Amino acid sequence: MGKIKIRGKVEVEKGKGGREHLVITEIPYTMIGLNIGKFLNDVYGLVESKKTTDIVDISNQSSKEGIRIVIEVKKGTDIENLKNMLYKKTKLEDTFGVNMLAVADGRPETLGIVPLIRHHVNFQYELATRKYKTLLAKELDKKEIQEGLIKACDVIDLIIEILRGSKNVKDAKACLMTGDITNIRLKSKESEEKAMQLRFTERQASAILEMRLYKLIGLEIEALMKDHDETLKHIAEYEDILSNRATMAKVIIKELERYKKEYAMPRRTAIENAAEAVFEEKKIEEMDVVFLMDRFGYAKTIDVGAYERNKEAADTENRYILRCKNTDKICIFTDRGQMHLLKVLDLPYGKFRDKGTPIDNLSNYNSSEENLVYIAPMADIRQKKLLFGTKTAMLKLVSGAEFDVAKRTTAATKLNEGDMVLFVHPVAESDHIVMQSAKDMFLRIEAGTIPEKKKGAVGVRGMRLASGDQLEAIYLLKEEDEPVSVRIKDKEVVLNRLHVANRDTKGVKR
Repeated sequence: MGKIKIRGKVEVEKGKGGREHLVITEIPYTMIGLNIGKFLNDVYGLVESKKTTDIVDISNQSSKEGIRIVIEVKKGTDIENLKNMLYKKTKLEDTFGVNMLAVADGRPETLGIVPLIRHHVNFQYELATRKYKTLLAKELDKKEIQEGLIKACDVIDLIIEILRGSKNVKDAKACLMTGDITNIRLKSKESEEKAMQLRFTERQASAILEMRLYKLIGLEIEALMKDHDETLKHIAEYEDILSNRATMAKVIIKELERYKKEYAMPRRTAIENAAEAVFEEKKIEEMDVVFLMDRFGYAKTIDVGAYERNKEAADTENRYILRCKNTDKICIFTDRGQMHLLKVLDLPYGKFRDKGTPIDNLSNYNSSEENLVYIAPMADIRQKKLLFGTKTAMLKLVSGAEFDVAKRTTAATKLNEGDMVLFVHPVAESDHIVMQSAKDMFLRIEAGTIPEKKKGAVGVRGMRLASGDQLEAIYLLKEEDEPVSVRIKDKEVVLNRLHVANRDTKGVKR
């Protein structure tokens, strides 16, 4: 198993005013189709997030004539560094997975490139051996028949006499092969003595009996002798190939060269032992920012001062407001049990009234398939324990450090079939958890009774639900909190007044 890196072909063209353009004329096959549009968006995202200030414009000028994506850059730009940035940050450089598993000597084996070539070469020798053994066998058969016919030419009068004196083909063939003249009438004693000395092989005898008389004229006999000489040459050639590995190697190479000349197409990709793309990122000055996301999923960051000046409007218009560092990551937990990571630097940074960018475009989060359950900066959860609760009342605590990963998406929890995440939030051991079911059952337990698990675990049962019931909400009660109440139909339930019970019990009806 392994991966091969594939890169697009980038050329540099001179533009107006001494500027240079990067022109992409070939792309990895993984970019074909709609992914070209994604590449353009990725480049635009690099500009918008200020990861590069060197790009002035980008246009897709591709046509039926071929790929042509033009990136206009500022004068004085470090072209090589920008190219490497595109390789690193976009799909202009991608990977191609290679499965090197093969059946070698009758068993599956993962092969490196050298053993793979060795097996291929050995297979070529095996094919050549089979081929020339077959050809040699055919030539030996021809030689046997040719020598029989040549020998027959010397005693043709005797053979004609045998044929005339035979009652059937069987007797004539027996005479030619073994000298048996029992059922054959010959003209003289001399003919009988000569006939008794005949020892043709079965193939030779059959060929003689099938031979037509016109084959015995001078020119035909000369052609037969010539064919016999050719057959002997072929036999010598094939025996040399089969007995001499160096000779066989030359034959294999000659055959491969013929295939290459007849069928080969010019290589469209260049195979290189290229160095890894390395680019120098501009140093980012760490600063405090405020993450804003409205109810439509549009997100952006603004400086703290802009937020403080527009705090009332910001709190009203936005669904999520997070204070964080511009070097931090935003963790997005969904009801499907996934956690999507989003670098704060990838978010558009600007003015309070700027629209922002859909969170779907900046991360792997898909608002049409999953719902956001909890969102927080990595710095806020790294040192804490997160409580996970599902609709079937499965609970567990997970260390926030488990989510400090490089992947853009990771499985935050394991879910049973049909289950969904209902609640994610940091908790302290002194906190209390209140679970409310769809059938208005309530259960209050201590957070300390919930075991800590790995993110790949399902968890433990927090509340015993009746058939057809499921959790509708989970509430977190802290010691210092004011009384928390929820309205059920026409009744108000004060959660702080619920008695603390054991985990995995039915709870009380309210």
